[in-house]
Amino acid sequence: MARQLRSRTSRPNYAELMGMLEDENGAGPSSAAQDIDDDSGSDFATEAVAEEQAEGEDEDLGLDDADGDYEEESPVKKRKRATASTREDSVLHYGSSSVASRAKKTPARATPKHAAAVIPGLALSTSRQSHALPSLHHRHRSTGVYKKEGRIERLAQPPKLFQPESTVLTNAWASSEVVSNRVNKSWGYNVGPGPLWELLEDRGWFKEAGSTLKTSEKELRPRVHEAVTLMTYEVLRPSDATPYLPTDIGTTEEGALKPPPPVACSFGPVGKQTRRELKMFEAVKMSEFFPDSKSHVFNAGAPVWALDWCPIHPDDRARHRYQQYLAVAPFPSRTHSPMIGTRLPRPSPACIQIWTLRPSQEQRDQMDVDSVAGVDASAEDTGEMRCEMVLCIDGGPAFDLKWCPLPSNDSTGVNVDGQDGPRKLGILGGTFEDGSLTFYTIPDPATIHSPSGSSPDEPLLVKLSEPLLRIELEETSCWSFDWANSEVVAIGCANGSIAVYNVGKAFAAYPSVEGCRECADNKHMFALTARSTALLPTHYFTAHQSAIRSLAWIRAPVLSASGEVTTDDPTVILSGGYDGVECITDIRDMCGNVINRTRDIVTAMEYSPYTGSAITIDHENMIKAFSVTPTMLGRGHTIFEPNGPIWSISASDYHPQLAIGVTDGSCLTTNTLRTTRRGGLVPFLEHKIYQLDYSRALGEYRMLDNFLPKETLNRANATRQSKSVPVGTGAWPPEVGIHRVVWNDGNGLARTPLLASATGSGLCRVDWLMGRWVRDPLPYMGIEGMRGETEGAFAEDEESD
Repeated sequence: MARQLRSRTSRPNYAELMGMLEDENGAGPSSAAQDIDDDSGSDFATEAVAEEQAEGEDEDLGLDDADGDYEEESPVKKRKRATASTREDSVLHYGSSSVASRAKKTPARATPKHAAAVIPGLALSTSRQSHALPSLHHRHRSTGVYKKEGRIERLAQPPKLFQPESTVLTNAWASSEVVSNRVNKSWGYNVGPGPLWELLEDRGWFKEAGSTLKTSEKELRPRVHEAVTLMTYEVLRPSDATPYLPTDIGTTEEGALKPPPPVACSFGPVGKQTRRELKMFEAVKMSEFFPDSKSHVFNAGAPVWALDWCPIHPDDRARHRYQQYLAVAPFPSRTHSPMIGTRLPRPSPACIQIWTLRPSQEQRDQMDVDSVAGVDASAEDTGEMRCEMVLCIDGGPAFDLKWCPLPSNDSTGVNVDGQDGPRKLGILGGTFEDGSLTFYTIPDPATIHSPSGSSPDEPLLVKLSEPLLRIELEETSCWSFDWANSEVVAIGCANGSIAVYNVGKAFAAYPSVEGCRECADNKHMFALTARSTALLPTHYFTAHQSAIRSLAWIRAPVLSASGEVTTDDPTVILSGGYDGVECITDIRDMCGNVINRTRDIVTAMEYSPYTGSAITIDHENMIKAFSVTPTMLGRGHTIFEPNGPIWSISASDYHPQLAIGVTDGSCLTTNTLRTTRRGGLVPFLEHKIYQLDYSRALGEYRMLDNFLPKETLNRANATRQSKSVPVGTGAWPPEVGIHRVVWNDGNGLARTPLLASATGSGLCRVDWLMGRWVRDPLPYMGIEGMRGETEGAFAEDEESD
């Protein structure tokens, strides 16, 4: 009897199930791992998947990434089981005609591309749908988190530095979808280094505005801490203040401290530069070398890590002659090098300098003759920088300085000569090398009398004996901090923890001023009896594995369960540390969510109200923006790549221009709301405001200005197109690094083009930067059309983004 073999049952083709199939062009199994278009033509996609894709396309219109920061993943398509056959193809046989024919009919399953986790712990799908983008180089524009509706102020005329601004009411950017699209698109036509004055708008949010209409600056940024008064201070003679001032690295033969040597720097056009030596407290106008320049350079005496602009209430600016106050914190010497987490014992002498940008002497005389508010003659006045006051402190040099973001100065009334006693200029907070976060009430220099025999050109030397509040943690040091509003602060600690304090209650706990007396040795002392107050943090949690170098609040309102805006304090904090981790944390659950990891130290972290994103650094000196809006949560795109590591970045509440301080001595700006399509009418431009250079052989500096704008190169696209991308050498002297940049927020729409920057040489600079439209006439037939003040449709509404 012949032997009969048992027939084999049909089994599924594992090569087909694993996607190891051959395509039409004969490519091997590796070609199956590719993105599948939404409209794949598959008959096996369920209706639920199709509906889900349609919803996703509407929700994710704001998702960007032309730079390829995140790769989309295709949904897994459902497939029917292969028809039973009497012969099974080998799993390793890829050349079968039957397999190839089935590959043409059934789309291959894409191998998942594992992208970096966006925000662990949040409800985000790990397998995203692939959404069709309009173009390969398209980047969806970000939107703000806080969408203020109704009316708001805008400038009616170009701003003048020492003149009151002329404002009119207009539609806020979020008053309607049409206005929002027009305003955001109009910002993309800016090709200048600064903001466009026509589009300036205050998009900041503070709970202190309360239930007001929030249309004027007085309502958006009211005066705060009026009950807080000046603490103890003493006016010193120059000989007594010497230990607090920056000094040279050596001493005299008698052992006395020597003042720092003057800084030799060359200014002017290349090939025609003029050498100048700036002593400590000296300043120079850049208009001496560039007639059209409104910039100023001054010498603080030592490397500067911290500086910030003081906000002044709108009712008091005219009495201050529209002076701008800048707090600058230099190191004790140019060789001083702080250690992370190491505390200096008190007393450790250091200083904070208060510089003013004020009208020139001729214009001040004219203003006194005509009116206190100013005259038209000051329209072209570039002003002058002067060190008005030096605050002597015992907590060591400052790592970070920030004024209370809302005006906290005392009302000037009708008196400008100080006969009614000293007044408060504001509340200044800072982290110092003694490991503390300390707050000081700063006296107004105009209300303090100079000691007899002192020169009127020398700054006042004021010893701050008692701080308003000092916060110290036993187990760690305070390294960075930020204000949420006038009452709540967050502290980044050297051990990776974040502490949140409500300092408003502590400020109100201090008593009022008792009086002022004059000492026998011609020293003026402002006496006050203070009491110590126990203050505990409202939140304290670990967010990083090492010191937190920078952090920022997302100043956005908290919504109730019904979707209404509440007056609660902000709850979300952005932080970056020496561990290379960038986190976003909601203090209601105190669990940090990682938005990015990098191999570099995260030296800067900013929140931009205009883009609704956290702007920080990434590997290879990139500056990236990670969206925090719900529709784009965690998505990031590269803004641009400087030629060196980034020291500092600054975003404004009034405009989308981003300022960057780089280690190679470059101070840069760029537009974060630039057009979303590469290769369009408006290029992606980066503006180099100036660059500081240093000669080791001569021991001298030179400052280069008037750089042409440079188009931003995308590294990924340039690599594909075989274009070379400039890369810095990394061999820059530490003296040229731009340690801090900061826009002038809190002094109105007319002063927001001011940008202050500090360097490792001790030279600091103030620039007046204005934007420029890429074409004329303006889009939408002018600002009225952009803001929806005039009805009608415009050609720009139909243009592709």
